[in-house]
Amino acid sequence: MRAMIFDGAGMPLRLADVPVPEPGAGEVLLKVHACGICRTDLHIVDGELTEPKLPLIPGHQIVGSVVRLGAGVHRFAEGTRVGVPWLGATCGTCRHCTSGRENLCDHALFTGYQRNGGFAEYTVADARFCFPIPEGYPDLQAAPLLCAGLIGYRSLVMAGDAEHLGVYGFGAAAHIVTQVAAFQGRKVFGFTRPGDGEGQAFAREMGAVWAGSSSELPPEELDAAIIFAPAGELVPAALRALGKGGGVVCGGIHMSDIPQFPYDILWGERSIRSVANLTRRDGEEFLALAPRVPVRTEVQSYPLEAANEALGDLRRGAIRGAGVLVVT
Repeated sequence: MRAMIFDGAGMPLRLADVPVPEPGAGEVLLKVHACGICRTDLHIVDGELTEPKLPLIPGHQIVGSVVRLGAGVHRFAEGTRVGVPWLGATCGTCRHCTSGRENLCDHALFTGYQRNGGFAEYTVADARFCFPIPEGYPDLQAAPLLCAGLIGYRSLVMAGDAEHLGVYGFGAAAHIVTQVAAFQGRKVFGFTRPGDGEGQAFAREMGAVWAGSSSELPPEELDAAIIFAPAGELVPAALRALGKGGGVVCGGIHMSDIPQFPYDILWGERSIRSVANLTRRDGEEFLALAPRVPVRTEVQSYPLEAANEALGDLRRGAIRGAGVLVVT
């Protein structure tokens, strides 16, 4: 099969012919149809996430069809279309797993990081961590739901019942979560890089009632803010936009250092928290909700062999919505 291989930080992915993997016990072999491009993939190839298996096939927003079942798998039939998210496996026995917090499992394995992912024509996945894809979503439009959608949804839940919601960094996750928040009756305020008029127009198109620069204050105090951009300087900016009792939710797996800020912008029972990974319950809830909104994913497609180009476009902020590799 064709696959894009990551050999180490700072090196471009290389196209290679490698053997089709065999599913082990509890696994399924998937024919990959599409795989989303995520900022986490950038953090891996740029060396900011430092524990990948090498060599590695990246990609963790996988849509594919089941072509072979490993021993003991009865959940899916051959031909079923499924999605594979970032969380690829957990131990199931640690205190996090047994208390409903499997996203924090100390022994978790992540798709496209410790397990080979979807930048390839075939991949294997733990059947317990795959999701049926909702009807009505073509492969390309379904792929961003599996990380941008799921992490956005978990971040939104962490934001509580905030009526006025700020969203900083208007990319793949933001364009999905804005639609969900608007569907729930919230007012969304979108923040982009200074001067990004196109991004601000996109935010309004997706349902934001206001969009402006991350250096601006919104016209109304925020009850909560979600930060998707990996820029630590946005934390104090978001705190300044919050009313008393509001919270900042950091939705990324990696962020640059948060600069020093005065205590008075945290005082008033404001809070800062992070979102780590996802649980299978998040996936079940969000994939049931998405068709009701209905979430519409904006995608920019690339052939498999153009994965480096796609990552470069993401790094430059040149993708409207989500980038997706077309594998078949």
